Amino acid sequence: MKTTSLLLALTLCTSTAFADTSLERWRSYSGVTWSAPAPYAESAKSPIAGLHFDAKGRAFVSTPRVLAAHTPATLSRLDTTATIGGARLTAFPSPDANDPAADPTTHLRSVLGFHIDHRNGWLWALDQGFVAGEAEAPVGAQKVLVFALATGKLVKALPLDGAADRRSSFLNDIAVDEHRRVAFISDSGLRSAPDNEAGLIVLDFASGSARRVLDRHASVLPEPGAKVASHGAEVWPGNPLVLGVNGIGLSPDGATLYWAVTTGTHLFAAPTALLRDAKATDARQTAAVRDLGDIGGNTDGLVVAPDGTVYITDVTRNGIARYDPRSGRFTLAGTSDGVHWPDTPALLPNGNLVFTASSLNDHFAGRVAAGQERYELWRLPLKSARRP
Repeated sequence: MKTTSLLLALTLCTSTAFADTSLERWRSYSGVTWSAPAPYAESAKSPIAGLHFDAKGRAFVSTPRVLAAHTPATLSRLDTTATIGGARLTAFPSPDANDPAADPTTHLRSVLGFHIDHRNGWLWALDQGFVAGEAEAPVGAQKVLVFALATGKLVKALPLDGAADRRSSFLNDIAVDEHRRVAFISDSGLRSAPDNEAGLIVLDFASGSARRVLDRHASVLPEPGAKVASHGAEVWPGNPLVLGVNGIGLSPDGATLYWAVTTGTHLFAAPTALLRDAKATDARQTAAVRDLGDIGGNTDGLVVAPDGTVYITDVTRNGIARYDPRSGRFTLAGTSDGVHWPDTPALLPNGNLVFTASSLNDHFAGRVAAGQERYELWRLPLKSARRP
């Protein structure tokens, strides 16, 4: 993948010609705050990453503790009635449940990916297990905690240590088959870069079993020679970002799993029946993986609309791309120079797609000073995204 400024500029110009111009900045926050009028003192180390909405349109966000170990909460409710100032957050399900010093097997330590389960009324929180300053996650800290949305009560704790490595894994995102109550988890292996120990994890709610599949398969690893670019420049030149499988999502019928690699540009898919089958051989599973083609840029998160269209945040072209499984075509759905590192896309009940953009590449490089944070939500109207 070539990332010269000229090539990036030509790509952006060409793609923009086909982009949806209705992309708009929906919310823009100067920092984050938890139950206080002033922004949290380490707001620059607590960027908003994950985003999902419940059936009532309430927003939930994650602020992973990768940069600051003692951020007040790693999973919170966001008050979207506030459109300026700091993002007003309330710890979910409670401040105590977000205490990184409490029992690591039952308390949230660092959440990046999570899933709102509309069918069962749950929230599945993927806990990476480690916080800033820790070389490895404590025993039992890598897990999925399932909470009741209505009450915040812990429904079940699902450990992942058997399928993830406490030192090298970087548990990134989660997609859930709400009918079968089976979760699919992306492990980008960032902590073991550049030799990423990346893979996927299949987690069954009923049995609590977690299995690793497609471990270090080419489709989950960084693309050889690829570089990550944003706004026409390589991300972290001299110390390049080497990130494996990241965004992950399910087709509406739960039959197909989609995923993409950040240090790369392709979208992949595989039948979930094979991935769920504990008796399926590695050879059968790997043979079933399909390379769906080049998205057009580096990516982060993805979401699948009820009509089956896949929407993928495009960090290279500062917007969001779409994949139509019926035609097999990729297009750029929306782009704006104001978008800085589009991260997680989510669907509102009213048919809008909203995604986070928090300049994560600059935060992780330590280039965002306190008071200069901009945590933004961008919106793209999608009639096809309305839930049935």
